[in-house]
Amino acid sequence: MTDKAKDFFAAFKAGKMNRRELMSGAGKLGVTAASANFMLNAAATEALAADFDWMKHKGTKLHLLLNKHPYADAMIADLDNFKKMTGMEVTYDIFPEDVYFDKVAAALSSKSTQYDAFMTGAYQTWEYGPAGWIDDLNAFIKDPAKTNPNYNWDDVLPGLRASTAWNGVPGGALGSADAKQWCIPWGFELNSITYNRKMYDKVGVQPAKNMPDLLEVSAKLTKDAGGPYGIGVRGSRSWATIHPGFLSGYSNYGQRDFTVEGGKLKAAMNTKVSKDYHKMFVKMVQDSGPKNWSTYTWYQVGTDLGAGASATIFDADILGYFMDGGDNKEKGNLGFHAFAANPDAKAPTPNVWIWSLAMNSAGKQKDPTWYFMQWASSTEHDMFGARKMDFVNPVRASVWKDGDFRDRIAKSYAGYLEQFDASSPGAKIYFTAQPLFQEVTTQWAETLQKMVAKQVAVDEGLDQLAASLDKKLKDAGLG
Repeated sequence: MTDKAKDFFAAFKAGKMNRRELMSGAGKLGVTAASANFMLNAAATEALAADFDWMKHKGTKLHLLLNKHPYADAMIADLDNFKKMTGMEVTYDIFPEDVYFDKVAAALSSKSTQYDAFMTGAYQTWEYGPAGWIDDLNAFIKDPAKTNPNYNWDDVLPGLRASTAWNGVPGGALGSADAKQWCIPWGFELNSITYNRKMYDKVGVQPAKNMPDLLEVSAKLTKDAGGPYGIGVRGSRSWATIHPGFLSGYSNYGQRDFTVEGGKLKAAMNTKVSKDYHKMFVKMVQDSGPKNWSTYTWYQVGTDLGAGASATIFDADILGYFMDGGDNKEKGNLGFHAFAANPDAKAPTPNVWIWSLAMNSAGKQKDPTWYFMQWASSTEHDMFGARKMDFVNPVRASVWKDGDFRDRIAKSYAGYLEQFDASSPGAKIYFTAQPLFQEVTTQWAETLQKMVAKQVAVDEGLDQLAASLDKKLKDAGLG
């Protein structure tokens, strides 16, 4: 890169020209579009390196544990810039999600020093943190000697910062003043409606306005779409069935998993409003869901939508995004819609899944690991992933304001930005933080399966679930 070209791209990074002026000027300098993208990323790397000694740990070798995911792909594609900026080497092991969390638990519980940092969900840190398996990252974020002055922690969306911080007290509010920052938000998903626009047009229906409407629309699509079923939601016996669309609708009705009184937790799934919501959800699955719903995970819900086997999903917005691209049969046919389940609600309140980065407390290279973590969660890397890779949804507010990113999404994904802008203000984790999260939600999913299979009535099933969980909490000293 010539000095003149370097200065030109640095000027763009400093905000002295817009994207159109940049590309026009690059053409006059004889720079191809591919070269321009490389130079722009290099300029971002140099800007990030300013005023901070990124070479402090040159020669260090870090090892990561990663879940196979487009967010990991984006990071891997940008690793050369990290290596160039820091002089550190980064290797990684990567596993599919069906075995990934077992790999993490095995490494952490054995106090293995093999991995320095790893991908995690925020929910999992409710177990890892109190067990002493991961470090509180506040010690790094608040240390100016270890954190780049341009890191701008406050640029991370506030709901995500709060949702990844917990004081370790069962029932304690996420993001409280005494909370420990167990992980760094990296990329996330909120739950809304993705629908097949061609199928909806064929049947003559509009995206549902609320939960009662969703039942009607889904039933009509099942009846009249000519083969596809109306709506896909997860149904396997797993915590992952409860947290996406199901809990997003549940929270929109003002319902909680637990109440907290005097530091003790009590199950709250058997209120009248909760029972009414469960009845609607169960009927929706019975009338308009897939025949083998109880086996459905993220993958089956998404694959059916992308293949045209379903007309709608109430699940992660990014799942719809992935199904609207690639080599999927329904690529270009999908639309996105913000969804408030409660007819009386003013706005959506989607539960979120937050892919985050955490530090292994048994690791021996804490400071170098933090250098990697702050780079991977930086505005510059977030921008690279958002503009050039499938890094949706980015966690930084500044990236959501970026014109290039928004133009790319608006051009190819009908309604995606609108659903995100309407949904994100109410997006956060709506579960009560407590260490039995996985056990509790798996039992909840099992009860939901029994209701759909008509093995137990909704009212009776929820009363039994609440009683069982109250005993479990009491036995564990939590209730």
